[in-house]
Amino acid sequence: MAAAPQWSYERAWGEEEEEGEQEDAQPRWSSLRDSLIFLIDCSASMFQEEEGEEGSAFHKCVKCVHSAMRNKIISNDRDLVGVVFFATNKHKNQSDFKHVYIFQDLEVPGAQMILELEEIFEEDGVERFEEEFGHGTDFSMSEVLWNCSNMFSTCTQKLGHKRLLLFTNNDDPHAGNINLQRQAKTKAKDLEGLGINTELLHMNKPGGEPFDITKFYQDIIVIPEDEDVTCLPDPAAKFEELLERVRYKEHKKRTLARVPLSLGEGLEFGVGIYTQVRETYKGKKVKLDARTNQEVRTITKTVDSETGKFLMPSDVKKVQSWGGRDIAFENDEIVEMKVFDKPGLVLMGFKPRTSLKPYFHIRPAQFLFPDESVISGSTRLFSALLQRCLARDVVPICRYIPRKNSPPKFVALLPQKEEFDDNNMQSTPAGFHVIFLPFADDLRKLNFEDTPRAKQDQVDKAKEIINKLKFKYDPMSFENPVIQQHYRNLEALALDRDAPEEVYDFTQPDKERIDRRAGQLVGEFKDMVFPDGYTPGAKPKRKTAAATAAEQVTEADIKRMAQAGTLGKLTVPVLKEFCKQTGVKFTGNKKQDVIDAISEHFQIE
Repeated sequence: MAAAPQWSYERAWGEEEEEGEQEDAQPRWSSLRDSLIFLIDCSASMFQEEEGEEGSAFHKCVKCVHSAMRNKIISNDRDLVGVVFFATNKHKNQSDFKHVYIFQDLEVPGAQMILELEEIFEEDGVERFEEEFGHGTDFSMSEVLWNCSNMFSTCTQKLGHKRLLLFTNNDDPHAGNINLQRQAKTKAKDLEGLGINTELLHMNKPGGEPFDITKFYQDIIVIPEDEDVTCLPDPAAKFEELLERVRYKEHKKRTLARVPLSLGEGLEFGVGIYTQVRETYKGKKVKLDARTNQEVRTITKTVDSETGKFLMPSDVKKVQSWGGRDIAFENDEIVEMKVFDKPGLVLMGFKPRTSLKPYFHIRPAQFLFPDESVISGSTRLFSALLQRCLARDVVPICRYIPRKNSPPKFVALLPQKEEFDDNNMQSTPAGFHVIFLPFADDLRKLNFEDTPRAKQDQVDKAKEIINKLKFKYDPMSFENPVIQQHYRNLEALALDRDAPEEVYDFTQPDKERIDRRAGQLVGEFKDMVFPDGYTPGAKPKRKTAAATAAEQVTEADIKRMAQAGTLGKLTVPVLKEFCKQTGVKFTGNKKQDVIDAISEHFQIE
């Protein structure tokens, strides 16, 4: 007779539900790796240095690639990165294309790749580059793109997103050669058909001539159908501007979820949901074998505490206590009970924009953008909804279910208009911010204790200080110094440096600037609020036992005791403390000397 199964009970609604709530913060991506190839023009014009600028265009490109690769190691350590030079005198590639040099093949970025890039932008790096690679002009952009396509196809890893970032300051590399132009445009279309996105990072031409993208590159790069070529940003002139564009391009925008947004029965369109702000954590700890220093694999098994027998997943049941009994549920029943409705957004109505209050904030917002992969034609309907919400200054209120087993939430879709900066680069995208709304039990009233209220002149002075210290806040200007120092230490260890790079803490107040802007106002505010001799932030001095005892004895008590001749009942420290507070001078350290001085002070014979 088979033994009865051994049941192990767990609570039906325990940590699993809490983990599901946290899934938005740290989404799990697919096993496919993103791949990125930096394609750098090495023609002679890229090495010309303009007056008033530090380094040539090629020097700026390599520094940007160096910075992007360091960020890749921290943010996406599984992605593959490669570096290809074209318009060189020498060549190195599998297809033996002339003037195409694979400097670094598609690999996971590491310390060796970082050091190789650093050798190029050292003081003598330009001279050594000309000796090792040289400059060429008779190259074919079709062969350059073909070589990159071969790098993707011969990679042994399973690749997801494939991208090319092309750096150049030459807007017409095949001027006058229609055959090479036609070949390059054909190859660019082939790459687009293979799912390889080619994006241009164009720079200022030597002499300040305008970069005309319509001459050649508008047929090479991938431009969305709903965008015009004139919407592309202006050529980059400074290193900081180019670096910002590289970081914007190399970051893959992954959707947190793709769901339909229903406006009514039979009318819906697809949207992608993105996480805009997420807390940055240090890398997870990895367990290593003490003998071989290899990563160890952890295997967890459930054991019956009474028999020591290993339990199978079917032996573990989840229970809910009710009426003094533990009611067991199957896993399928648990999943079915958690399903409220299919994932998606359902429009409930509209509210004025002013109805959104700051105290509604209960968690970071998400961002909504149209997604054609869910429903074709979603972009047009999404754009129409966005434009009407902006025109009428209203926010849609929706019921939101991000996943199948998630509880429903109510959100407000705050519309945002697309904006561009001075360089014609998108600063804010067009879309909706998903503002999570609190339920009734999320709001509570706080009881504040009665405290002294500031006077009106003190409030006015504080307003003056605040107005003087105002500045335009940008969260990208403040980095977490603890995280930065952590990765600088790891980087110095990996690159075998003597010391890590210094990390500047931007969260610390700039005291010099504060004193320069509002130093006088701060002094006036202190005089109005704090008593004389008070130093804000200073630790209070500890009173001695003699000082405490002296405070309990008033000057009138000392005078009365002096007249009665009973000062001897007080201790010497108390008598000396009284002399110190009243300025009575005495000679000698004996008790009678102090008593005589006090009696003389009160003119008692």
